[in-house]
Amino acid sequence: MTEAQAVGLTAALLAAVIFGAVAVAQAHAVRRVDDAPDDLAHFVVRSVRDPLMLLVLLAYVAGFVLHAVSIWLLPLYLAQAVIALSLPVTALTSLRLDERLGRAHWVAVALVSVGLVLLAVGSGSAGSVVTDRVFAGCLVVGVVTLLAASFGRHRWGGATLGTLAGLGYAGSAIAVRGVGTPVHPAVVVAALTIPAFGWVAFWLYSLGLNATAVSSATAPMIVLQTFVPAVVGVVLLGDGVRPGWAPAIAAGLALSTLGAAWLSRVRLRSPGASATAS
Repeated sequence: MTEAQAVGLTAALLAAVIFGAVAVAQAHAVRRVDDAPDDLAHFVVRSVRDPLMLLVLLAYVAGFVLHAVSIWLLPLYLAQAVIALSLPVTALTSLRLDERLGRAHWVAVALVSVGLVLLAVGSGSAGSVVTDRVFAGCLVVGVVTLLAASFGRHRWGGATLGTLAGLGYAGSAIAVRGVGTPVHPAVVVAALTIPAFGWVAFWLYSLGLNATAVSSATAPMIVLQTFVPAVVGVVLLGDGVRPGWAPAIAAGLALSTLGAAWLSRVRLRSPGASATAS
């Protein structure tokens, strides 16, 4: 492992801890008010006026700076996989919300974690920064599409909202690869889509946290924000895989997806009850 990769890995690990812990604080901030954050504009206004939510936002900004460092220094699939370690952090800290984790829940968390280890071990070099007009245009289309999809939020449960949030965070991660020097219009557009994706994803994730258990909304979000950048990074952005380790990368993505999908279907138990699949 090179020095740059070590720095990227450390940054991603720190970001994962921040994201995992702050998810529980975000859930508490959303649930302690009577009305759900249904409208994006009102949600933004209320968030900057609520001290706890503002603290959550500042923590996310700190985590994202570390995340961006890891994206520049690591393949996207590895950077996102390490960030996905926030899932077990969230699972542990969610105990503070009296969400009791059963055996099936922990098995699912273990599957996700094993899959992430395989991704980390099989990683190669990071691809280059992409700053052309086609890349920037695709990012803008992605933001518009996510906003259009959010109009169906009233019909969806927490897991589906978490899935959409994952797509938003995936878009934000991919957009980071479009930010570099020299600065020109395509770079500026890519940079602007980072907070655009982030805000919509944060809002949808908050809706999901308000509708279901923390881990149930977080699991599908983690899968999408890991899987989508992984594919884009390898297929389109030049991210490398260690020679002979392609099957491990595929297995890691499969295990992570399976574990998170299972986790999203496991009901958190109340004291004295056992976890059952929904």
